[in-house]
Amino acid sequence: MKKSALLIGGLASLVLLSGCGWFQRSSSKRENIAEPKELTELAPSLGVKEIWSRGLGKGAGMSGIRMMPALAGGNLYSAGVDGEVLALDAASGKQLWKKDFDLRFSGGPGVGQGVVAIGGLDGDVIALDAANGTERWRARVSAEVVAAPAIGDGTVYVRSNDGRVYAFDINDGKQRWVNDRGTVPLLSLRGNAAPRLAGELVLNATDAGKIMAMRSSDGAAAWEQALAVSEGRTEVERLSDIDGDIFIDGDVGFAGAYHGQVVAFSVTSGRQLWNRTLSGYTNVGVSASQVYAVDDQSQVWALDRASGASMWKQDALLHRWLSGPAVQGDYVVVGDLQGYVHWLAIADGKLVARERLSKDAIRATPLVVGDTVYVVDAKGKLGAFRAQL
Repeated sequence: MKKSALLIGGLASLVLLSGCGWFQRSSSKRENIAEPKELTELAPSLGVKEIWSRGLGKGAGMSGIRMMPALAGGNLYSAGVDGEVLALDAASGKQLWKKDFDLRFSGGPGVGQGVVAIGGLDGDVIALDAANGTERWRARVSAEVVAAPAIGDGTVYVRSNDGRVYAFDINDGKQRWVNDRGTVPLLSLRGNAAPRLAGELVLNATDAGKIMAMRSSDGAAAWEQALAVSEGRTEVERLSDIDGDIFIDGDVGFAGAYHGQVVAFSVTSGRQLWNRTLSGYTNVGVSASQVYAVDDQSQVWALDRASGASMWKQDALLHRWLSGPAVQGDYVVVGDLQGYVHWLAIADGKLVARERLSKDAIRATPLVVGDTVYVVDAKGKLGAFRAQL
């Protein structure tokens, strides 16, 4: 079945999406999109500098895909829609190996247990040796893969765009199970949340605004929790998608949904610990005391981690179509539609630093590793920025 999807990005236009292929953009709705708020002059109080940058092949462009390199063992692994896969030294950006495939990558990479796993626009899943890029196996799922695979306990878990979750043996790619209970409404946001592993459970955030927990052993349902309720007169008003990845800390999970809530929940049972009405299209960031969310107007919120109560709100980046927030020490980091990276103080939301990677949108959540932040833009440029924490 075909479905329509709402592309959230610089244009936020409606697109028609085939279940297992590329999409074609329909007429633009630019007249309904507010202009991004102009940036004001900033006197930075946090020192940040770019330490290296490089191209990663063809970027995601207007596809709405949010592909970000993955880190393991001091190496960064990246994939592009043109079939290029790279391994880089995270400290210097030096290329360690490069492979080219006759595939259109769109989900990942995911890395773990010595394997790099990537999904494609035609439903392909490929596993490579992390040390040298040698292909280990290929598999096929029922629709395109636009989220990073998860790897753990000798298994590669893949979410396809039609709501199914697959488990493949990490050694030979043999399918262990598939869960097809994830419903996909007629209209949803462009993108999927990646599967998340939590002990003996696999968590899947659905396009219908629910979190489903499955047993990692056989894919059987363990519990289900709704973050958003589909209401309204039109398909757009009834959008209730979860596209941002779930954050897990021990037995507590945090997630947010479009036209829904930011929720803290028990990973074991799915029981809500608190909820806060807030419509967003990205993941949340979490520190020791607060949860950070970007709403659908690109306002950045800090919520109390224990109760969900509002701590502060920053609207200086209004309508700049921000990436998901990442926490770096005492700061929150976001990218925007014009290639800027912004640092906000977690104490009060004040903007403390700004750097520019390029003039192209940064949709993927920044990757934070200690004092370094890695960001990638829609044309495939990757930059590493070091903050003086």
